[in-house]
Amino acid sequence: MTVRQRRGNRADDDGVMSPSGTPEPYLPIAEHAIVGDLRTVALVGTDGTIDWYCPARFDAPSLFASLLDSRRGGYFSLACRTTAAPKQLYLPDTNILLTRFLGTEAVGEVLDFMVPETSGTAAPRNLLVRRAQAVRGRARFELACHPAFDYARMPHTVELVEGVGAVFTSAAGRCVLRSDEPLKIEEDGVGATFTLEEGETADLVLEWNGEVRPLVRGETDELFTRTSDFWQRWVGQSRYQGRWREMVQRSALVLKLLVYHPTGALVAAPTTSLPEVLGGSRNWDYRYAWLRDAAFTVYALMTLGFLEEAAAFMEWVQRRCETASLERDVMIMYAVDGSDHIPETILDHLDGYRGSRPVRIGNNAVGQRQIDVYGELMESVYLYNREIPISYDLWHGLSRRLDWLAAHWEEPDEGIWEVRGPRQRFTYSALMTWVAFDRAQRLARDRGLPAPVERWRKLAASAYRFVQESCWDPALGAYVMHPGITSIDASMLVMPMVRFAGPTDPRFLSTLDMMAKELVSDSLVYRYAATGHDGLDGAEGTFNLCSFWYVEALTHAGRLKEARMVFEKMLTYANHVGLYAEEIGPSGEALGNFPQALTHLALISAAVNLDRALDRR
Repeated sequence: MTVRQRRGNRADDDGVMSPSGTPEPYLPIAEHAIVGDLRTVALVGTDGTIDWYCPARFDAPSLFASLLDSRRGGYFSLACRTTAAPKQLYLPDTNILLTRFLGTEAVGEVLDFMVPETSGTAAPRNLLVRRAQAVRGRARFELACHPAFDYARMPHTVELVEGVGAVFTSAAGRCVLRSDEPLKIEEDGVGATFTLEEGETADLVLEWNGEVRPLVRGETDELFTRTSDFWQRWVGQSRYQGRWREMVQRSALVLKLLVYHPTGALVAAPTTSLPEVLGGSRNWDYRYAWLRDAAFTVYALMTLGFLEEAAAFMEWVQRRCETASLERDVMIMYAVDGSDHIPETILDHLDGYRGSRPVRIGNNAVGQRQIDVYGELMESVYLYNREIPISYDLWHGLSRRLDWLAAHWEEPDEGIWEVRGPRQRFTYSALMTWVAFDRAQRLARDRGLPAPVERWRKLAASAYRFVQESCWDPALGAYVMHPGITSIDASMLVMPMVRFAGPTDPRFLSTLDMMAKELVSDSLVYRYAATGHDGLDGAEGTFNLCSFWYVEALTHAGRLKEARMVFEKMLTYANHVGLYAEEIGPSGEALGNFPQALTHLALISAAVNLDRALDRR
C-alpha cells in the first residue's frame, strides 16, 4: 500500500517532519475532525484523508486505520492538490465538515458527513458521504480509496462495476463506493483524478454492506439536507446562552456524536491506541462506555437541556443493573451493546501512531474495581430525578448496587485513574462513596421511595469521616491520593462540585493551593505528580479533564478572575475545529485518544458554572 506524505495545517509547514528530516506519513492528532452517524465516527485529516473509520459501530474492526499504520492501515483520501495549506471548519450548528483547499488558480472544497440514525425502526444505512466542489476556477482533485478490513488482517478483492463505482469484498464484510467519476484499480484499492469547473460537484458515497447500485440523481442533496436539518434541530434545543456559546455548542455536538444511538451508551473516545506519550506504551482502547464518563455526560447534557440523551442513559443503566449480581456487580465499562466481554489484544502487525506501540484493541481495565463509579452514577440519577422522576425498577436495581457498595467500600481498588499497580484505598473512591449514599438517602426521602435510609446515612457519615481523618495530611496541608503517602492528585478538585466541602472550606482551599504548586503548569493540570505508583512506565501529558475541573474549583472558591483566565487559556488548546484529545504534551500538542468525552463535558460544566458566577458578580 502506498505511503502518503502528509501536510500540516500551517501555511509555512511543508509537512510533518520525522527526526531524520523526511516527511512523516502521520498528521498530528489535532489536525483531525470527526463526522458520525450516532453509531460510529470517521476521523478526517486536514489533508482530506479519512484515516480512521470502524463501520457500523465504534468498537467494530476498522476499515481505514492509517492513523495507526500508514503502510497497512487503509485510508480514503479526497483532496484538491494546491501549494497552500488546507482549512477545515464545521458548517454552523452541524457535524458536517468542510475542508477547503486554497490555490492561486483555483479553490476546491470537500464536504464530509455521515447520515445520523434517527429511528430504531429502519435499518441503518452506514453511509459516509464525500462531495468535491470547485468553488473558484478549475479545480483538480485526486481520490484514493484503499480499505484494509479487520484492522488490516483480512484480505479483500476489488471489483469495478460500470455505472456504480467499486465494490470491496472480504470475509469481514463488503463496502460499496458509489462514484460520479470513473475509477481505476490501483493495487488493493481504487483511485481517480478529475477536474471540476467552477460550480461543479462530484459525489462519493461509501456504504458498508450496501447494495451494488448507482447513485440516484439528487440522492446526496437529500442526504445533505436531512443531515443538516437533524443537527440544527438537535443543537437548537440547547438552553445555553452564555459567553462561550460556540465552544459549548461544539462540545455538545461532539458528545452527541459519541453516543451509540441503539442503546444510549456513550464511548469515552472513538479511537484506540493514540499515545499519551509519543513512542510510549500508554496506548489504550477507549471505544467503550465507562459508567463514570457516561454519568458525568448526563449531567453536562442535562445542564444544556438535552433530556432525551439522559433518559436513554438511564435505560442503559437499568439494563446494566438487571444483569449485575451481588457476587459480580456492575462493571466499570461495557461495550456499546452492553456486553462486558472486551478482552485486551495486541495487534503486533500494526506500527502504531508514529511508532507508538503496542496497538491495543479491547481493554483489560474492564475487570478492575473502581468504587468511585457508584458515586458518579448516583449523582447523575439524583440530578436526573429532579427533571424526570426515575422508575421503581431503576430504583430497585440501584438499591441492590448500593448493597454491594455497603459490603465492599472499605476495600482497596484501582481508583479513577485505573492504576495497573497495587490496589489502594484511594481518597477519591471514599469521597464518591459518600456521594453515593448521601444522594441515595436524599432521593429516597424526596420521593418517599423504600430504602434503608438510616443505614445509608450512617454509611455516608463513615465515608466522610474516613476522608477527613485518614486522607487529610496536616503537615502537608492537603488531602492526599490515599493514606500512607504524601502525593496529591487532581481528583480532589471535585470536592466543592459534589458539595463534600464548602467552596471556602480551609482544608479544600489549602489543597487547592498545593495543587497550584505541584500539579498546575500555567492553565494545564497534571493528574498526579508522582510517577511509578500507577504501575506503568514513562510519563504523560497534562490531563484536559483536570484543567477544566481546576477552572470549576477556582470558580467555587470565588477566584473568578483567575478562573476566567485559566478557562480562556484552555480554550486556546482546542484544535482548529474546537476538539480536544485526552492530554496536552510538553509542546502543546494533542496526545491520547481523540476526541475525549470527559474533556468536552468538563468544558461544558466549567463554562456554565463560571458564567453563573460572573453574572452573579
